Amino acid sequence: MRAYPTVRKATSRARSLRKQSTDAESTLWNLLRNRQLTGHKFRRQVPIGRYIVDFLCFERGIIVELDGGQHQGQAGYDYDRTQFLESRGFRVLRFWNNQIFEEMDGVQEAILTALKAERGDALTLTLSRRERELISREGNRFGPISKQEKKQCP
Repeated sequence: MRAYPTVRKATSRARSLRKQSTDAESTLWNLLRNRQLTGHKFRRQVPIGRYIVDFLCFERGIIVELDGGQHQGQAGYDYDRTQFLESRGFRVLRFWNNQIFEEMDGVQEAILTALKAERGDALTLTLSRRERELISREGNRFGPISKQEKKQCP
């Protein structure tokens, strides 16, 4: 996943990446495409903000990222990108390219586990940052927000 300054450039780059997928991406795509994995729809090379993610199941909020050798020297960049995506309610699963070829059963099981997990954070996608802070401070309370709390929210 790379950072791009505009949506138009990101969309154009995503189209290009779909045509130039790596062997690992093609192999995983054969597993994920056409709702083959428990009926969940995945898309590949999807722009989210200024980034492009490898695979996305939007209905479950799961992003699957494949990392090759080029990612060894960019841990800080990957961390920032993951923080950005998680702040928008997505769960990011990362696998090394060699895992696709050597441990495909384990990769598939990890994705299935994530798909089956409850998506308890679905509500937070519609809450402001201030509302999420209030909820985290008071515990996992998803009831109505009081008038006082609404005044505090941006």
